[in-house]
Amino acid sequence: MRAAMRAMAAGCVAVFLGACAALPARLPDQVPAFELSGRVAVRYGDEAASGRAEWRHAPETDDMVISTPLGQGLAELTRRGDVFTLVTSDGKRHTASDPESLTESVLGWRLPLAGLPEWVRAQPLPGVPADVKRAEGRVSRIAQSGWTIDYLEYGENGLPRRLRLQRDTLDI
Repeated sequence: MRAAMRAMAAGCVAVFLGACAALPARLPDQVPAFELSGRVAVRYGDEAASGRAEWRHAPETDDMVISTPLGQGLAELTRRGDVFTLVTSDGKRHTASDPESLTESVLGWRLPLAGLPEWVRAQPLPGVPADVKRAEGRVSRIAQSGWTIDYLEYGENGLPRRLRLQRDTLDI
């Protein structure tokens, strides 16, 4: 079960796969609020899992829920200001001031939460070196902070609809 929970918690990165909510335009110096929901497929080393993820993001809060394809909750990650809490399916609560160290200590690897609000919008994280590739007038790949994000499909609204994130042995 721990392996499935690890893989599915990783899926919170990819909550935007098959996203069904539109993202608002970004205001200068402000990360926009949005809600995304989608299917998630995760491969972590020799393990693989799939399910659903829901993500509500706002400037001061984040709420992510990862569940099985049948809707059973596996993990919940929340942010309130600078405090991150990860609740596993067995009800254990883990808290930290940095999401990457929290996910590393609980799951065994670092989850790239700092870049996600930008990456789901096909934008690199500001102030961090990035290699951005474009094709047909759109971002096709961002390589940043050790992650490679491929933009596989765009929706009619011009925003990414399907993404693939890769780092080391993690493929989402």
